[in-house]
Amino acid sequence: LAATLLASFGSSLLYGYNLAVVNSPAVHIKAFYNATWSQRYGQSPSQDLLTVMYSLTVSVFALGGLVGSFPVGMLVTRYGRNGTLVRSTLLVFLAGALMGFSRYLASPEMVIVGRFVTGLHSGICLSVVPMYLGEIAPKNLRGFLGLVPSIFICLGVFSAQVLGLPELLGEDGYWPLFLSLVVIPASLQLLLLHRFPESPRYLLIEKNNVRGATDALRWFLGKDDVRDVLEEMREEQRSLSSLETISVWQLLRDGSVRWQTLSVVVINMGMQLSGIDAIWFYTNTIFQHAGIPGPEIPYTTVGTGAIEVLAGLLGCFTIEKLGRRPLVILGFSFMGFCCAGITLALVLQATVPWMRYLSVACVIGIIAGFCMGPAGVPFLMTAELFKQSHRPAAYIVGGSLNWLSNFTVGFVFPFLQMSAGAFCYLVFCGVCVLVALYVYLVIPETKNKTFVEISQIFAARRPFLTAPASAVKMVPLGGYGALENGSLELSGSSRA
Repeated sequence: LAATLLASFGSSLLYGYNLAVVNSPAVHIKAFYNATWSQRYGQSPSQDLLTVMYSLTVSVFALGGLVGSFPVGMLVTRYGRNGTLVRSTLLVFLAGALMGFSRYLASPEMVIVGRFVTGLHSGICLSVVPMYLGEIAPKNLRGFLGLVPSIFICLGVFSAQVLGLPELLGEDGYWPLFLSLVVIPASLQLLLLHRFPESPRYLLIEKNNVRGATDALRWFLGKDDVRDVLEEMREEQRSLSSLETISVWQLLRDGSVRWQTLSVVVINMGMQLSGIDAIWFYTNTIFQHAGIPGPEIPYTTVGTGAIEVLAGLLGCFTIEKLGRRPLVILGFSFMGFCCAGITLALVLQATVPWMRYLSVACVIGIIAGFCMGPAGVPFLMTAELFKQSHRPAAYIVGGSLNWLSNFTVGFVFPFLQMSAGAFCYLVFCGVCVLVALYVYLVIPETKNKTFVEISQIFAARRPFLTAPASAVKMVPLGGYGALENGSLELSGSSRA
């Protein structure tokens, strides 16, 4: 639990904080860009250019995350899970310095580069934290501990919303400090996390360090007799005795895990294309379009943050009772319903004034539905659906698509909102419904199952994109048109 809290505080909290930190000082950052541009070039930038510059500031965080997700497999193999988390904190100090001194040096580029570097850090940690926690947690607590990072993501968003109030750091002079506060949690992680053991699974299965794995298990589980857990890990090690850690390309070509790979693609892309990033990045703009009075918007935003923390806690404490599938299915379904509700409210609010309150309720519903399940379960399921040899490559695939989708939403949403108006939320509604349907039809429940047992469930299924054995039959020479030299004939369904 201590390792989970520390890793989540120094990594997942920063991801949530950086998602929301640019929301409240948006006006001040744009004013800084405008003033700096005018000082350099003697004229103010156009409104379209200013929108592009700010959209890039928002979305370049996700672009950094995309780049940071690529070397995850190499880093966790070389430095271990714990070692990678500790080393990655150095990126936060670099980013904090860039953003903190950007105004003093009159450099918008430092803000954008600083956001990119924080994205690099989050791109690494968003994959490594659930991998580390999934490997150190006993199977009966894997769901609970696996969702703790999602609570810290919600806490990060909430803390950015609170600190962004006008009474705190929401004024014009404080936004560089507001952006650079990320160094505080990172400092604590750098000082303390290296005192915790490495993942026992990594030590035994990848490094064949039996003594180190035994000591780590005793440390984490608080007991001397760890033979049963060690035997379960040895069983996985024996099943992988002829395999090394595979690459992304090998993972994509491996037909035995194609259903798992497709599932990781669907849930990670669906997580970001559900509209949650549009809500987090542009909360104030959405509430402004909904007709909420300007002075009330920061406090409405803080209220939504408090609700998402409560929703995250509810998901964390119910996942071991309800399971992974129900939380994901209900979460995406409820988000799709609320996206449709926002569209309805925005269309009717000109003639029905109270519809603006429906917009706020639907925004809260999207956030609550996301934090109850889709916020953390996809990362947990990525760890659970694969064995040790495939897990790093699976996190690279899931993480890169997650960040690519995040970048797309962050950059495109302002323009989508300008062109499609209220109907832009129907896109997110469709994504949510399709992901919920896929999880219902394809992904099994993984609660209280070992990694080997989960792999066996998928292995029992028909390989993806291949014809079933019953669809292929031998025919005698002369049958079906006397095909030469013997032949194989497909049944009607396979021919179709």
